[in-house]
Parts: sequence; structure tokens; C-alpha cells
Amino acid sequence: MSADTRPRLIDTLGRTRRSFWDWRGRRPFWGGLLCILAGVPVMYIPYQTVSLGDLQFRMATTAGAGSLIIGVLLIVLGLTMWYQPQSRVFAGVAAILLALVSLVVSNFGAFLVGFLLALIGGGLGVSWAPGEARPEPVVPSPGEPDGRHRAD
Repeated sequence: MSADTRPRLIDTLGRTRRSFWDWRGRRPFWGGLLCILAGVPVMYIPYQTVSLGDLQFRMATTAGAGSLIIGVLLIVLGLTMWYQPQSRVFAGVAAILLALVSLVVSNFGAFLVGFLLALIGGGLGVSWAPGEARPEPVVPSPGEPDGRHRAD
């Protein structure tokens, strides 16, 4: 085996990046990513304890389990947008509704960070539509007229 026959690392990385771009282009990638990112603060912040010197603040709410459920559901809806793009409208509407519920349940939607991420991610999921394949350009063969000249 010579050095010329082995696949080079740059070729492998280029193919991997192109295949990821193709995968990303066939689904509401950014909407799903924002929903996944929204779930993290919504389920984490209500269980967090903040310390200022000897003073400790507990961010726990009366609906701590509700915050955990909302955060996990937002992550699941983001993954649904990625792996089931046919369900993007349902997942987007559900993410928007969960974002609105998180305002009440989870410390103002985890201090508006999770709320805004879920709201924008759900909107991107609802508004995304699959693109149409581009037609291949027709190249006339050398012996055929290309349609630009009139035959008299």
C-alpha cells in the first residue's frame, strides 16, 4: 500500500463536513438545536443553589418536578425536529406552548433564557419547509441545436 492509495485526513474531513451539511439541510436543524438548548436552563436553574459568601439562595420552585419535565420535553422535541422532520409542525407548536408554560412554572422560563430559546426554536420548527431538488442543467450535445438559433 503506497501513500497515494490511503485516504488523506483532509479528504475524510471534507466528506464528513459535506455529509453533515446535507443532513442539516434536510431538517429544521436550528429550530431543534435551539429547543435542545432551551431545555437545559429550564430544567437546571430551578434546582440550582446560588451562594453569595455565607448566604445561600435556593432557586427551587413549588413546581420543581414540572420544570424538570418541561426541560426534558423541550430536549425531546428538539431531537424530534432533527430525526423526524415530518413532525416539525407538531414539535414546534408543542415547544412554543411549553415555552409559555415555563414562564409560570420555571422561574420566568429560567430567567427568560430558556423561554426565548424555546419560542424562537419552536417558531423555526413550524416555519421550516423542505426544499425542492434543483434540476440538473441541460447541456446540449455538440451536434444538437441548443434552441437559441432559429431554423429558417
